[in-house]
Amino acid sequence: MTRRRPPQLPLPTRDGVGPSCIGLPYGPWPTIAEFLIERFPVITREAWLERIEAGDVVDEHGVPVTLTRRYQSPLRVYYYRTLDGETAIPFEEQVVLQDDELLVVDKPPFVPVTPKGKYLKESLLVRLKRKLKLDDLVPLHRIDRSTSGLVLFSVRPATRGAYQSLFPERRITKHYEAVVPWREGVSSVPEVYRSRLVDDDHFMRVREEPGEPNSETRIEVLRVHEGQALLRLSPITGRKHQLRVHCMALGMPIVNDPIYPVLLPEGADDFEKPMQLLARSLDFSDPLTGAPRSFTSPRSLLLTPR
Repeated sequence: MTRRRPPQLPLPTRDGVGPSCIGLPYGPWPTIAEFLIERFPVITREAWLERIEAGDVVDEHGVPVTLTRRYQSPLRVYYYRTLDGETAIPFEEQVVLQDDELLVVDKPPFVPVTPKGKYLKESLLVRLKRKLKLDDLVPLHRIDRSTSGLVLFSVRPATRGAYQSLFPERRITKHYEAVVPWREGVSSVPEVYRSRLVDDDHFMRVREEPGEPNSETRIEVLRVHEGQALLRLSPITGRKHQLRVHCMALGMPIVNDPIYPVLLPEGADDFEKPMQLLARSLDFSDPLTGAPRSFTSPRSLLLTPR
């Protein structure tokens, strides 16, 4: 089946940042401008007026939104998201492979894969779009901001679906490495750990609860040295924070994890203490050619005696 190219967006990518979109719900607002000002209170009225006057707010047909344009629903409105005073992250990503279909990148810690919260231009996606001039770039999966290692991107919309299907159909093998504390007298860990993971009361966390397992991780101890161990973690399922919660449940939380077992306050990043979790390798059969493909992160984790 031939996949159709997604429709062209009414605003181009600018400095690596694609336009954001919001659908206008039914409501009493007299103008589109008044809706935007009320809907996004963190953006000042003056900022919205400047964007509108600069032509940086348009509808789905590319028609500019003016200060007096009446409210119309349903209609989609596109605009550029901006952040003032975004914190620079002092680590650089590394391109492992780039071809006509895929981009494989080694992500440093602290960098989110996509724009989120207080990170926009420092996100991996925006960095890559800006540096490589690849406006159609889309991540095929995500790893946590605190996690370092391999991320796979689709370069070409026409073949994106074939690569996206690798993940939900579990046709891609992922291996991680992690440094954890190791207690004296512990001789081994379970080869496979399963549990039921559910959302915690805090949106940042998940927790285990009794019931049918919905997460599974294979575990191998690679090395032990003076109170620490290097683990190889192979997730069979892909639940949020699965590896981090499984390690904590086994009494060996990942070194420098900012969420488990203790959730650190927002803005507490210590660039000298990155979380010791690495997305080490990706292996799969290429859905277009059938050829085996294997990628390994150039990074490594070190055991540091406590």
